[in-house]
Amino acid sequence: MTARAPETTDPLRAALSRPGRPSSDYDLNSDAMRPAAQSVRPAGVLIAVEGPPGAERVWLTARSPMLRHHPGQIAFPGGKVDPGDDGPVAAALREAREEIGLPQDAVEIVGTMPEHLTVTGFSITPVLGRVRRSFVPRAEPGEVAEIFTVPLAHLADPARYRVECRAWQGKWRHYYVVPFGPYYVWGATARICRALADRMTP
Repeated sequence: MTARAPETTDPLRAALSRPGRPSSDYDLNSDAMRPAAQSVRPAGVLIAVEGPPGAERVWLTARSPMLRHHPGQIAFPGGKVDPGDDGPVAAALREAREEIGLPQDAVEIVGTMPEHLTVTGFSITPVLGRVRRSFVPRAEPGEVAEIFTVPLAHLADPARYRVECRAWQGKWRHYYVVPFGPYYVWGATARICRALADRMTP
């Protein structure tokens, strides 16, 4: 009889060890046209968790309202994989340093979640990491309007989520939202958070 491996006491590692449902912008919009495979661009976002057990918080940003793509939206630090990046994990860490001033050596990578395909043609790898030492948040000029944190317990509770819809490209598009105070977290960010919440709920 094969011995069972002991379960980890880290809830984030335990979450990644559980099977999860596929995540994409098409979960609630099966009739939407998907981008051609050759046009999909790889990207990485960092789900940066900081704080003691039971009081962890997740770092998020409000994008500048002047940006061409997704102006004013709530997002994880992250972006597309550049030629100099060694994959989506490196891209997520680089973007976190540029967007919120989070040093790469302050982050312990816990693991990654399955890729999330967006309607804008990105294949996003969510990278889960723990911030192991304090840092001074610094917003990237012109890119980030605000840096803030949300309790992990809020994002990890499936009951906090709801589905809303709006017209987009002549059709109704449905999406998840998980509001927190004045912040309206929706779209791909909320869907990735919901995927994590599903895994953190045994």
